[in-house]
Amino acid sequence: MKSVIFCGNEVYPSKVVCIGRNYAEHIEELNNEIPAEQVIFLKPNSAISNELCFNQKDAVHFEGEITFLVQSGKLAGIGFGLDLTKREVQSKLKKKGLPWERAKAFDQSAVFSEFVTFDGDCRDLRMELYINEILVQRGDCDVMLNTPDEILKEAKSFLSFEDGDLLMTGTPKGVGALKIGDTFQGKIFHKGQLQVESSWTVR
Repeated sequence: MKSVIFCGNEVYPSKVVCIGRNYAEHIEELNNEIPAEQVIFLKPNSAISNELCFNQKDAVHFEGEITFLVQSGKLAGIGFGLDLTKREVQSKLKKKGLPWERAKAFDQSAVFSEFVTFDGDCRDLRMELYINEILVQRGDCDVMLNTPDEILKEAKSFLSFEDGDLLMTGTPKGVGALKIGDTFQGKIFHKGQLQVESSWTVR
């Protein structure tokens, strides 16, 4: 089983629960429609990684996200996540009305920082993603179409969360393709105070 670090300890998520199309500007960026209901999908434990690797034959896009760790059915920890996506594969699947797993659930497609305890107001959270020290993505919780609590509630309406499971809350505009050698730095802020940061170099 793949693990993440929460408050210095290894935790083994059974799954990663993700939401698509949760920032209006990102929806516009990809020429998608605003969904009538939440677009929820899963990544398996085998997708989890703490390294940023590009070893796929298909082009892979990065999507930086505010990510939560769930314990006792509640949002207990906060970290930075990268949802890696085979964009061309995803587009072909969407046109055919097929599931996204081939584009979203492949090995090492969910890259995470360490997680720290969080019990504050989600509306005061912000993520920033830098590539080679240039800011490429910034997203605030207060402009999400669905709040983290709403996503958790909707997901729990049809599936169960195990302790340590992860919840990714969608990506803001600014996604793009991975390039070998690029350095990524993800940061999570609460009320302007840095909570978590992590760096990866694409290899």
